[in-house]
Amino acid sequence: MNVLVAGATGLTGQRLVPQLIEAGHTPTALVRDGSDTSSLPEGCATRKGDLTDLPADACEGMDAVIFAAGSGGDTSEEMTDKVDRDGAKALADRAKAAGVKRFVMLSARGVDNPDPDSGLYHYAKAKREADEYLKSSGVDYTIIRPGALTKDDGKRDVRLGDDVEGDGTTARGDLAAVLTRAVDEDSMKNRIVPMESVGI
Repeated sequence: MNVLVAGATGLTGQRLVPQLIEAGHTPTALVRDGSDTSSLPEGCATRKGDLTDLPADACEGMDAVIFAAGSGGDTSEEMTDKVDRDGAKALADRAKAAGVKRFVMLSARGVDNPDPDSGLYHYAKAKREADEYLKSSGVDYTIIRPGALTKDDGKRDVRLGDDVEGDGTTARGDLAAVLTRAVDEDSMKNRIVPMESVGI
């Protein structure tokens, strides 16, 4: 499948793109002007596009879209809204217009009931709104909600859905593997899927 990846050069994206290639997909990285694409492996094309100002044809020719982007932990609330909420919504709109078969959203655990005292409260609200928008968009979706992310590759031993036991951490390598599976796995279609790694 032709898969557009938003966030391909990020910490998760750098693990995701090679796994997509290994699984037989053809990834295309959505990148801003001036982005450092040196981490992208051979076999990954690029397409210019800024999540704060997406072109109408951003998803043309794509079978699936993965939103693995993020504004970052040190950005303003305004930028969080522009990227994590509005950027995700705009990408869902472009995906629908292009007839994309599956939109995979990287979300986070706990966004349905965020803690107002948490430093991530605004981020969680933005992610929740983006998730809800995707669910009502008419595009087939999978929303992956990992626990706190680590930089480990993981062992591909994960708990998903109802098997998740709590707020367990998630290795980014394991997360990339689940995002890859979600592109075309029927059991994940139109579902919110909590996940955590086992024995990182």
